[in-house]
Amino acid sequence: MDDKIFDQIHEVDLKKTMETSYIDYAMSVIASRALPDVRDGLKPVQRRVLYSMIELNNGPDKPHRKCARIVGDTMGKYHPHGDSSIYGALVNMAQEWSTRYPLVDGHGNFGSVDGDGAAAMRYTEARLSKISMAMLSDINKDTVDFMPNFDETEKEPTVLPSRYPNLLVNGTTGIAVGMATNIPPHNLCEVIAAVVKIIDNQVEEDRETDIEELLEIVKGPDFPTGGTILGHAGIDEAYRTGRGKIRVRAVSEIEPMNNGKNRIVVTELPYMVNKARLIEKIAELVRDKKIDGITDLRDESSREGMRICIELRRDVNPNVVLNLLYKHTQLQDTFGVIMLALVGNQPKVLNLYELLNYYLLHQKDVVTRRTRYDLNKAEERAHIVQGLLIALDNIDEVIKIIRGSADVATAKQQLMERFALSEAQANAIVEMRLRALTGLERNKLEEEYKSLMELITELKAILADEKKLLGVIKEEILAISDKYGDDRRTSIGFDEYDISMEDMIPVTNTVITFTKLGYIKRMNVDNFKSQHRGGKGIKGMETIDEDYIVEMMMTTSHHYLMFFTNTGRVYRLKAYEIPECSRTARGTAIVNLLQLQPDEKITSMIPIKEYSDSQYLFMATKNGIVKKTKITDYENIRKTGLAAINLREDDRLIEVKLTDNSEDIILITKFGQCIRFHETDVRNTGRTSMGVIGMSLTDQDEVIAMQLASQGDSLMIVSAKGLGKCTLVEEFTPQNRGGKGVKCYKITEKTGNVVGCKAVNEDDEMMLINTEGIIIRIKVNDIALLGRITSGVKLINVGEGVTVASIAKVRKEDMIMDESEENQEDSTEE
Repeated sequence: MDDKIFDQIHEVDLKKTMETSYIDYAMSVIASRALPDVRDGLKPVQRRVLYSMIELNNGPDKPHRKCARIVGDTMGKYHPHGDSSIYGALVNMAQEWSTRYPLVDGHGNFGSVDGDGAAAMRYTEARLSKISMAMLSDINKDTVDFMPNFDETEKEPTVLPSRYPNLLVNGTTGIAVGMATNIPPHNLCEVIAAVVKIIDNQVEEDRETDIEELLEIVKGPDFPTGGTILGHAGIDEAYRTGRGKIRVRAVSEIEPMNNGKNRIVVTELPYMVNKARLIEKIAELVRDKKIDGITDLRDESSREGMRICIELRRDVNPNVVLNLLYKHTQLQDTFGVIMLALVGNQPKVLNLYELLNYYLLHQKDVVTRRTRYDLNKAEERAHIVQGLLIALDNIDEVIKIIRGSADVATAKQQLMERFALSEAQANAIVEMRLRALTGLERNKLEEEYKSLMELITELKAILADEKKLLGVIKEEILAISDKYGDDRRTSIGFDEYDISMEDMIPVTNTVITFTKLGYIKRMNVDNFKSQHRGGKGIKGMETIDEDYIVEMMMTTSHHYLMFFTNTGRVYRLKAYEIPECSRTARGTAIVNLLQLQPDEKITSMIPIKEYSDSQYLFMATKNGIVKKTKITDYENIRKTGLAAINLREDDRLIEVKLTDNSEDIILITKFGQCIRFHETDVRNTGRTSMGVIGMSLTDQDEVIAMQLASQGDSLMIVSAKGLGKCTLVEEFTPQNRGGKGVKCYKITEKTGNVVGCKAVNEDDEMMLINTEGIIIRIKVNDIALLGRITSGVKLINVGEGVTVASIAKVRKEDMIMDESEENQEDSTEE
């Protein structure tokens, strides 16, 4: 009969069984494995590892413990799954290139950015990192709920107190069933500042925070491996909707080499990119001839940092190779943001405000529970101390009662009846030591009671007032920011396809400098202070290999900069696209910004605000050739540049000016000759024409400057050895173009040849730069006004072997700003 029962077959509906089983499995993966909790940003395995470590007393002030011990404890007590998954989570929390602020301090081989795995757990050791103590802070003060473990022999926390917003700070990635999460890491200081903003708005203005306010504070993800995020569009979309695509690019620089070749040096990679696999991919592209021009590929990374060196052939354009690498390899990668987390055990896609608000609600709960716990403890202790003080006040009677009692229980009962004490107070009195009778001990008890009553009052005030509670959270979270916060590692660069980028960049006055070896930088105009003539100047840049500044101009961050080269081509950038540097920094090699041809050099730069039919570009070459072309002919400049002028083989472009066809042109040569003629003498020609003769030159002479008569009342002429003078423009009478001109400077052995000339007014200021990179800024009214055939006075002291390299005018006209722009930005003069 029994055998028949066991042999029976139970028929079930396969569809229903599969549905039930799969839903159970899916819900288990979603709620208990793959997705983080919105409150502490941890998955169950991570939470259990950290809790096991704190239970093992494995803090940052204790020695490292074997990882096998930590994994064993976690698996045996809380996580009955494979040890590899537990060890994998532990390793990930210790890797500096995986976790922005590592929660585990690893000791031993924990893998590498090349994709190498960690050593077996029997070889490695770990302990909690300092910042992870903020995750577990006050966990023993009833701040979070505990639940039974899998076999109900232990208790484990359902969530950690998490005293900083770990979900955003360290990010997470996880694939569940039918959904996935991918939250990038962020900068601790920025995220905490955003939480503080929400608190301040609630406390000070009783209002919710607008997401726009948070977008101003949280600039974007901050990856542990650095890199550059292209544009704000993807960041904005991700923060507003919870989903978005962020393009991340490696940090690379094109370095000129001594043999005339260039090399691309990569120092930072996008997040989660395997360096070894990337190098293999580049080698594969070179082998398959998909990328041409790479002659050598080396990994020069060391303990000092990452360095991938890609050497190029002499005849290739390094920018073209770099763009191909961005296109075909993970030097440029996309991070797909999905801000999905568990809210009350349910998966939700959250925007930036919701993530921070849920975290703040958790902190309110944690701090309220901790305050309530501290209050209970303080009240219990105050109650005991109060009883002890009553006993001390009546010590003789207390001793008499205790001595006259048959046992402890009777003594306690009599004390309770005589002095109206509670059982806890009576118990404390019975257990009181004789030393408590000393005056010092009594004073201690009175002080303790007083401080306890103050603490109780404070804790009750916090529980009664939500604004005070928020103030406590703010104070504690700011302390964590001060202690563990650091600078951003990931910069946010420009995306040429992101139109909104330009609107976010303020219009500011800026100084652009360009050096002989091709380094360009943008500086704040406040870096330079006015001095008197004859001074030594201030250090303008670090020079190497006798490099010095050859171009300096003042413009605004939104102007176009047009770059004219020795081969007669023109390129274009917005001023804000040039990296901003300090006054002493060398700057960025121009080949990193423009796709210059091999052996092509920048010879002239001009700022352009907009392209108008009434404006012309007037060009002058070293050999005295001039050319006038409408500015609109240069409106559409490709990345690869545009032909600007057709030059003879031995000629080069030295100056370009914006004109309106009504100007007088002045050309000055290095031997001190000068010609002035009207620009209508030069007919308008096409973009690729050669031009006409502007000035006839003597043997070995060359044009060093071109100025417009309208630019100033006088010409300031400076010689190589630091002498200079001003001569009124009216002393140079106009003549027809093509002549030899008149003498404008008396050249002697003491002066050297003319190196620069600018048309100036009395209230203008000038900058002089010598070949050592020293800059002096002087007022024009400090400079002597002399006749045409004179040498002038000493303007800058130059030492042996040092000469003036170039001069630049600090002009108000150059700081062209619309009225609307002036309303937004303070002008330099103010």
